[in-house]
Amino acid sequence: MYKEYLTVTNIAGPLILVEETEGVEYGGIAEIELASGEVRRGKVLEVDRDKVLVQLFEGTTGLNVTSSRVRFLGRGIELAVSPDMLGRIFDGLGNPIDKGPRIIPDKKIDINGNPINPYARDYPSEFIQTGISAIDGMNTLVRGQKLPIFSGSGLPHARLAAQIARQSKVLGKEEKFAVVFAAMGITFEEANYFISDFKKTGAIEKAVLFINLADNPAIERIATPRMALTAAEYLAFEQGMHVLVILSDMTNYAEALREISAARKEVPGRRGYPGYLYTDLAAIFERAGRIKGKKGSITQIPILTMPEDDKTHPIPDLTGYITEGQIILSRQLHRKGIYPPIDVLPSLSRLKEKGIGATKTREDHGNVTSQLFAAYARGKEVKELEVILGEAALSEVDKLFSRFADNYESEFVRQRDDEERSLSETLDIGWELLSKLPRAELKRVKDKEIEKYMKKENNK
Repeated sequence: MYKEYLTVTNIAGPLILVEETEGVEYGGIAEIELASGEVRRGKVLEVDRDKVLVQLFEGTTGLNVTSSRVRFLGRGIELAVSPDMLGRIFDGLGNPIDKGPRIIPDKKIDINGNPINPYARDYPSEFIQTGISAIDGMNTLVRGQKLPIFSGSGLPHARLAAQIARQSKVLGKEEKFAVVFAAMGITFEEANYFISDFKKTGAIEKAVLFINLADNPAIERIATPRMALTAAEYLAFEQGMHVLVILSDMTNYAEALREISAARKEVPGRRGYPGYLYTDLAAIFERAGRIKGKKGSITQIPILTMPEDDKTHPIPDLTGYITEGQIILSRQLHRKGIYPPIDVLPSLSRLKEKGIGATKTREDHGNVTSQLFAAYARGKEVKELEVILGEAALSEVDKLFSRFADNYESEFVRQRDDEERSLSETLDIGWELLSKLPRAELKRVKDKEIEKYMKKENNK
């Protein structure tokens, strides 16, 4: 039996203050029983001697100071885990919302996880194919990497996330692959889109979904990514699976963190976010990786919408310090009707070189990527020059690079959201585009690669 307290002295928004307590631990779970018999749950946010600050998951509406009973359970938030989680949909606190039966757990795990000893980490080195050329060809995702997508309001990051989730796979090996998808602060319409897309395409069979809606409590939003990563750690390190974790939208998560910080009257940091935003994000992102001696792995793709498309905003700024690169969506490409609107020039995968090459993807992968990047960058520069000086000022070679930039966007970057390209198809499209340029301009690919992969009729 747990000791009950009738000493709620203050209610402020979702917070209650309980006094004259003893032995209460920070981060623990509390049960609040109302006079009606309804039981709500909350999390201990602060302990100061005999005073405890609790945030309720379900809110404080109808809660009475004099008659509410509080019990502290002496444990943190836990997730019931089992292989049967695959194919299931949960809310942000791990409760099934797909009308299926409750999970019969193998065990219950604290969602805050255990830090990985840096010495025990294995280096990410295996290619993950997403079926999307702008990622596979240019900003390759490597197993165990954390590679965020920087988006903006109104850009199709939800479509891109769903496409990555259903198409991603580890090549060359028959190994178990799973997707853990956590949606935070999204609308019912967005949630319905993800759920119906996963069910329609059959991707739900290898996926675990955690859905936190915009009208759910902020404290639940804080728990949602930790729920997802706890499920991922169980599937990866205890079931030997390769797990891709997609977290969308980390901006909503950070806003919830700011809301709770303001409710606690903490001193704000940059733009009102708490000073511990960096360490809080790091605690989530650093749960990706591989462990020596373990078969499974966790690869992370956090998605965040940059307020006002500002890369210097605290959320993308701090995320960039913690993660290994970024994929940036372009509003300009989106206006042109190009999907996915991935801007490859400012995008970066810092571990790309570790996951490509003759033994992992294809021998020409690195050089083709480098040549495409250089040619596209030059084509964009030529277009800027053309705006200032006019087309008449361009040389014939400049005009070829200008056309290359257009063709690169319309043929390489653009693809349907139901189109899954193999890496060979992606690289072959790259070679086809490069074949329209003079051979003397192809300085980043080897002659033997040109002879082997470029179509002979264009090989001049």
